[in-house]
Parts: sequence; structure tokens; C-alpha cells
Amino acid sequence: MLDVLTVAVSVTALALAAWCGFAAYRDQPTKDWHFIGMAVVSLLALAQLVVGIVQLARGERPDKGMTIFICYLIGAFAAVPAAGFLSLTERTRWGSVTVAAGAVVLAVLQVRLYDIWGS
Repeated sequence: MLDVLTVAVSVTALALAAWCGFAAYRDQPTKDWHFIGMAVVSLLALAQLVVGIVQLARGERPDKGMTIFICYLIGAFAAVPAAGFLSLTERTRWGSVTVAAGAVVLAVLQVRLYDIWGS
């Protein structure tokens, strides 16, 4: 895994979590700007997914098992979009809380991916 990409995904995910958490604190639902932030974070997660697949295709293997690594890659890619879709159904402050939680989950999954890969 690329360490720089892992850090970038984690930092942007935590920034999104703070931003949406502040919106929830202000009793606001997710807005268009939040969805742009989710798109940026999701693109970085997609880049992480592509890098992981390319490394597996080149014959590199994670230290702690390929199956769990692939599952974490897919889960990391799906965390923020899933939270975004859920926030569309909940147009209150709890939609913002959902996105904040999804972004924190993504940051934790990045740390776990780093650990599974063995870097």
C-alpha cells in the first residue's frame, strides 16, 4: 500500500467527519457542499482500492491474509457513499451525524488496511 495515500484518505476522512459533526452540532442536515466533500473522500478511497488491486495483481501479498485485505478494501470504498445515501433519507441533523460516523469508520479502516498489509 502507498503510505501517502493511506494518510491522505485518513486525514480527508477525518476532516469530513469534523465538518459534518460541526454541521450536526449546528442542527443542520447534509448540504451540497458536504456531498462534494464526500465525493473527494470517495475518490481517494477509490484510488486506494485501485492501488490495492494493482498490487495484488502484481503478485504482492498482504501479511495477514488476502481475503480479509480485499474485504477491508471494499468496505473502505463503500463506507462514505453508504453514509451519504443514508443521510439523504434522514434530512435532519442525524444525516450529518451519519456521514461523520461513516467518515470516522473510513479512517479506522485505513489504519486497519495498513496493519493488514504489513507496512
